[in-house]
Amino acid sequence: MQRRLTITLDEAVYDGLHRLVGRVKIAKFIEDQIRPLVTNTNAALEDGYKAMAADKEREAQAQEWCNALIERAVS
Repeated sequence: MQRRLTITLDEAVYDGLHRLVGRVKIAKFIEDQIRPLVTNTNAALEDGYKAMAADKEREAQAQEWCNALIERAVS
């Protein structure tokens, strides 16, 4: 789904965009430039979780900790 956004730019910036990409393609150009900054924010977090999951010793310790909490809650 696309959403419409109205932004205000300095005239020199707009003129530069117009010369660089053309009036019709300004929105796509801006979106292409911004997309990696706002959509990949979870990529680093996801990579971190994958690295933690790959650490077998850390996972074993985490499992022991969870089991101890469960035992404590049940008793």
